[in-house]
Amino acid sequence: MDEKRTPAATTSSPGAGTSVDSRRRLRTAGNTGVGLALAVASVATSAGAAHADQSYTVRPGDTVSHIALRTGTSVDAIVRANKLNQRAFIQIGQQLAIPTAATAAAAPAAAAPTAAVALAAHTVRSGDTLSAIAAKYGTTISAIAKANKLANPGLLRIGQQLSIPGATAQSAPAAATPAAPATVRYAVRSGDTATGIAAKFGTTIGAIATANKLANPSYLRIGQQLTIPGVVAAPALQLVGNTFAGRTYPQATVDSANKNKAALLKVGVPSKADMKDLVGATARAMGVDPKLALAVAFQESGFDHSLVSPANAIGVMQVIPTSGQWASDLVGRQLNLLDPRDNVIAGVAILHRLVEVSPDLPTVISAYYQGLTSVRTNGMFADTRVYVANVQTLMARFA
Repeated sequence: MDEKRTPAATTSSPGAGTSVDSRRRLRTAGNTGVGLALAVASVATSAGAAHADQSYTVRPGDTVSHIALRTGTSVDAIVRANKLNQRAFIQIGQQLAIPTAATAAAAPAAAAPTAAVALAAHTVRSGDTLSAIAAKYGTTISAIAKANKLANPGLLRIGQQLSIPGATAQSAPAAATPAAPATVRYAVRSGDTATGIAAKFGTTIGAIATANKLANPSYLRIGQQLTIPGVVAAPALQLVGNTFAGRTYPQATVDSANKNKAALLKVGVPSKADMKDLVGATARAMGVDPKLALAVAFQESGFDHSLVSPANAIGVMQVIPTSGQWASDLVGRQLNLLDPRDNVIAGVAILHRLVEVSPDLPTVISAYYQGLTSVRTNGMFADTRVYVANVQTLMARFA
């Protein structure tokens, strides 16, 4: 949401450049939180950990990668447990078996005898994603990225030739990390979610829930001490650079962006078509013009939820964490920007608020990109004017 902005406006939130107090006043004005929260209820779901033999009913907008993210398992595990096809196609109302982390880990061992070929070749086709390719061949996103030296595994070209390492070839590195501690202790901080903690330490929500006997991993207390099992080292691969459009971002910001990028690639993301449908449905449910939401999402990410900028703008709506917290305040619950639904809700909630407080559509669009206070104080920067023109042109495409 902010990766294209000039150095004078880099906070990416509708209140970019404002103080904490002024942003707080903006958030509370108009009592919009309750109305938004009610609207969001029709499209949002509650995160939870997977349980043994858990059954899940597919709902509108669901994808296998989204279900895997919410239940603390993997796309590959769900595909195997339910014998889905190579595109992991699911239907509304379909009953899915959600395997536990232990079940998911055991499955590759059973399949090992058939994995005689260590390397296969795959030609990227229209609609392919790295998560779907990994699921098809029974390997992992990171294994494919490493085998092909992909600087950005979220970007594939139609016709691109990929070497696919077999599941057997990936078993040795897992055994080569005995030095990693079995468990660590972690104190819950403000803004933490079970999903974020699991991604940070390279484990799963289900594993954390089991280790700490959490009845509902969605509810964590600030200061709560958690035992984090199965901690692995953070990936050395730098998935996100530190510069964009001539601006260099602080290393701490880039480090956070790399962690978020790695987390998204680990669980996989919905297809661009699914994300487009989700943006439109969420906008309609929250009372925002779908054309506006779709145009902004396409301009920001091209409906690619795996996109993370050097400024740590995350997902399809390219929302940075501070803007995500502002959106959380608007809707009345904590949003997880890595989650496809929550990311869209965050972006649409911000658009909803900007429509309420802006005099016209160009101001809404420019404020999403540059920050409302900055637009009011400085007017639109040159790159902001280009952004506004692009979004308005795209709105006609989505009419």
